[in-house]
Amino acid sequence: MRTVTLILSRSGIPAVTTDTYETRENVTDILDDLAWRGLIAQSTDLDELRAMLATGPVTLYCGFDPTAPSLHVGNLVQLLTLRRFQQAGHRTIGLVGGATGLIGDPSGKSTERALNSEEVVAGWLERIREQVSRFLDLTGDRGLIVSNLDWTGPMSAIEFLRDVGKHFPVNRMLTRETVKARLDTTGLSYTEFSYALLQSLDFLELYRRYDCRLQTGGSDQWGNFISGVDLIRRAEGGTAHALTTPLVTRADGTKFGKTAGGETYWLDPELTSPYAFYQFWLNADDRDVLRFLKYFSFRTREEIEELEKATGERPAAREAQRALAGELTTLVHGAEETDRVIGASRALFGQGDLTELDERTLESALAEVPSATVSGRLPPVVDLLAAAGLVSSKSEARRTIAQGGAYLNNVKVTDEAVAPGESDLLHGRFLVLRRGKRNVGGVTVASD
Repeated sequence: MRTVTLILSRSGIPAVTTDTYETRENVTDILDDLAWRGLIAQSTDLDELRAMLATGPVTLYCGFDPTAPSLHVGNLVQLLTLRRFQQAGHRTIGLVGGATGLIGDPSGKSTERALNSEEVVAGWLERIREQVSRFLDLTGDRGLIVSNLDWTGPMSAIEFLRDVGKHFPVNRMLTRETVKARLDTTGLSYTEFSYALLQSLDFLELYRRYDCRLQTGGSDQWGNFISGVDLIRRAEGGTAHALTTPLVTRADGTKFGKTAGGETYWLDPELTSPYAFYQFWLNADDRDVLRFLKYFSFRTREEIEELEKATGERPAAREAQRALAGELTTLVHGAEETDRVIGASRALFGQGDLTELDERTLESALAEVPSATVSGRLPPVVDLLAAAGLVSSKSEARRTIAQGGAYLNNVKVTDEAVAPGESDLLHGRFLVLRRGKRNVGGVTVASD
């Protein structure tokens, strides 16, 4: 246990109140833990940062722009990094970009970002504020959520140019890689060119209001972070730090958190179902899963090393993937929803009762497998196997049935002429097909 004493910011607002923090025994040093997990990409000065963290609770922040209606799995690294610092006894601020979300960051973009209306951004901001709040302890003064529109909105253009713009040499800004890349290709508007100033202003305001001394985020934001550290030094003569995490990639070179078709895995269950979210982690490549466990799991080093051993000795069991999928789905969607999707995953592959699955979970599960929609009278299973894409032809479907490898709702099909009836429909509209042990498909019966 750690006792935290009252620290006042320059404005007199309590930065950390006297409280007792539960600190995990295995985390003796948050930076050591982050380093072991591979979560440190860049830092202003690790030795100075370590010394600052050792003096007592430090206030840090990470920003999340409302450029979509939900955060996605890529944002989890930052959310969980904040949570790790909080577990180590530090105070965390989740900043939602009510102002920067209206502008757009040019980092990594080859073209100008499409600007959304103020009404749309305001709606997205509230949804993302709620998502961020689920990962942080906001009781007392352990953490808080703020919007940068609170201080940027009332500021006039003249104030912004006089108080912030004067600290940014244009020649230095032009040397930044993201700026140079855009100037050499499609060009860069003053709007996106100013993004670094707005983000730097955020760090300065949080430093003034809450004595915030550390900003964390992805390595693609390093230039913006350094600008904020420099602005605090120029405007206040203060010392602040920046720490970035590496961008998450897959071993096969595909983009993390997206399907082959470019679909994003969101944290919002209405955009990505809990079943699809669970399957995303369950399908992690053996080459990636241990790195993902270090990045995203709160398991101890000993627990992760045991899973590493299990992956080497029994790769087919996918113990590490199951541990990762279960923990992350519980963290994002809750234990009850995780139990549902695990039950659905097992039932689809013949290890559970399909009739016990609720309609929404079954529908979500079938959306992730080859499927077909039919209307009118139900055709024979031979036709359905082919329609769902589990076999390449009806003749292959007949061979599968003859060899005992075809299943309807987990019941083996022995007659190639058999057709399902209305009593076979799950929730009055679904059928689950399976070829062998691993190939699952679905049929949805459309209403007339």
